[in-house]
Amino acid sequence: MIDRVGPTLRPPGRAAMRMIWADLGFLHWVVPVAALRPLVPDVLEIDTFEGLAFVGLVPFTMRGVRPSWAPALPWLSRFHEVNVRTYVHHRGRDPGVWFLSLDAANPIAVAVARTLWKLPYHFARMTLAREGEAVRYASDRRWPRPRPAACGLRYEPIGPALPAALGTLAHFLVERYVLYAFARGRLFSGRVHHAPYPLQDGRVTALDESLLAAAGLRRPEEPPLVHYASGVEVEVFALEPATNARAS
Repeated sequence: MIDRVGPTLRPPGRAAMRMIWADLGFLHWVVPVAALRPLVPDVLEIDTFEGLAFVGLVPFTMRGVRPSWAPALPWLSRFHEVNVRTYVHHRGRDPGVWFLSLDAANPIAVAVARTLWKLPYHFARMTLAREGEAVRYASDRRWPRPRPAACGLRYEPIGPALPAALGTLAHFLVERYVLYAFARGRLFSGRVHHAPYPLQDGRVTALDESLLAAAGLRRPEEPPLVHYASGVEVEVFALEPATNARAS
């Protein structure tokens, strides 16, 4: 049984960075494990819920991005992001996220994240606008390739905002506090910490995207499962070797 409570607890020590994640949309589709397996290092296992694997498309905006020891800088601290991700665990422990791609609207942040966090960030032109309760989001990747890699969507929250209950599909999909990265034959892991998401159900009223295809996946024809969270304050901790594991 994988422990899904331990990763939600704050790790000891000082966070490397602090920020706010806001207007988060979570769009998820069921995809075959076999389709994901070539896209994830062999040292990681695909994490499943009742035998089903998922790919997520997660647009949001970041505010107050800063090192934990410094103030936020106006030209660097606020930008939009969208990631394509799936869910993994390492040797039956530490359920987390494997990012197939991350696009962000700040080229400096992209360069830093690619270098220091070993993550596949891309620079994109992005917009996010509120239309009443709905959110309209657009992204168009500029560099590096592959391209085309764009996203245009409109989604809106439905119902009350509540934390996802442990053991539910919503908790499995959104309450993820470990990220993995792979570089030079080594697996790394990083932790984040925040309060549980104030999660709402949602619905998509418009969707046109090529990010999944750019990541190597065919988007299922079925409509996505949608959730929304207004935002959380986040602590990000430094990457560490994942028990010195090496992928084959």
